[in-house]
Amino acid sequence: MKHILAILLSVTIVTAMSACSGSGSDSGSTAAEESTAAEQPAGEQPTTESETDEPGPSAADSNVAIFYYTFSDVYISSVRTALDAALTANGIKFQNFDSNSNQTTQNEQIDTAISQGVSLLIVNIVTAGSVDASQAIVDKAKAANIPVIFFNRALGGDGEDTAVLASYEELAFVGTDAPEAGHMQGKMIGDYVVENFDAIDLNGDGTISYAMFKGQEGNVEAIYRTQYAVEDADAVITAAGKPALAYFDSANGDKYQVDLDGTWSATASNNYMVTNLAQYNEGNGNMIELVICNNDGMAEGVISALNDKGYNLGTGSEGKTIPVFGVDATDAAQQLISDGKMTGTIKQDAEGMANCIALLAANTASGKGLMDGTDSYNKAADAANKLYIPYGIFN
Repeated sequence: MKHILAILLSVTIVTAMSACSGSGSDSGSTAAEESTAAEQPAGEQPTTESETDEPGPSAADSNVAIFYYTFSDVYISSVRTALDAALTANGIKFQNFDSNSNQTTQNEQIDTAISQGVSLLIVNIVTAGSVDASQAIVDKAKAANIPVIFFNRALGGDGEDTAVLASYEELAFVGTDAPEAGHMQGKMIGDYVVENFDAIDLNGDGTISYAMFKGQEGNVEAIYRTQYAVEDADAVITAAGKPALAYFDSANGDKYQVDLDGTWSATASNNYMVTNLAQYNEGNGNMIELVICNNDGMAEGVISALNDKGYNLGTGSEGKTIPVFGVDATDAAQQLISDGKMTGTIKQDAEGMANCIALLAANTASGKGLMDGTDSYNKAADAANKLYIPYGIFN
């Protein structure tokens, strides 16, 4: 009897051990899962598909609206081309809007885009330097819980944009350190004048007469370029023992001519220069001897006017060349410099700006933080969400 009980007890123990092993067909485990489990650090359990959250957002879910202050701006066109390519490469869907230099139009476009459920606003604001205009757009985006990226055109005057940038967590600005271009251009002009003073001084009066074309009143970039291009050039020139630059029209207290339409256009500078040359020329002994432009588009207009009078015809041609300097290093300007028709420009990196914007857009599309991966960029001291794309010299 004891022998029979012992046999039954053995069978019971074996059965119990088999049930506790968990390796039956009902466990749902696979060889791959078992391998993964074996590789997990102690105390951690592998995550199975049934335990994961719903898939996060992706580029395929994106619906980005991009608002340009105007399609006609040469530099902005370069940014648009580069940004189209960068967003497309990231699989991000987008639509471009031309605000045609009208803030009311841009506001209406933004309202429509928000009502249509866009996932991101990218804004090249029309009214540069206006805290009221930029804050109004931020408030719209915040109310709709939509991230917004401003670029290129300042949100306020010097230091005035800090409050705007701090008013919404899902907000960033991609642009440039406004004074930098003016300082670089001024140094480039000063060095050139010192090296070529006698050739530039067409009337031999010992002073270089210059014209200045300002893009837009109130625009931070235009203000600093206008100021520092002359101040820094004068610092270099006077340090070399030469007289400072002299504005060609003593009756103009501003010492610049501005595009009244605010579009920094070749048409505006060409019209001004044609009028200027009718009075200020070699025949009258008061020729404009150097031209400074806030952007390359305006430089193109100036060169066209000079061409019509037989100047700046290019390398190997007869005739004199009036030094013309710009900002942006557009393809057209680079070609003019290569041809010997333009002297130099400051590169505003359109592709670099587009790639930075695209990075931020990709962050929002994938559910990352807006500013993820931006540590390599220069940032404003008073706003970590204000990213600077550096300038460079091109001559």
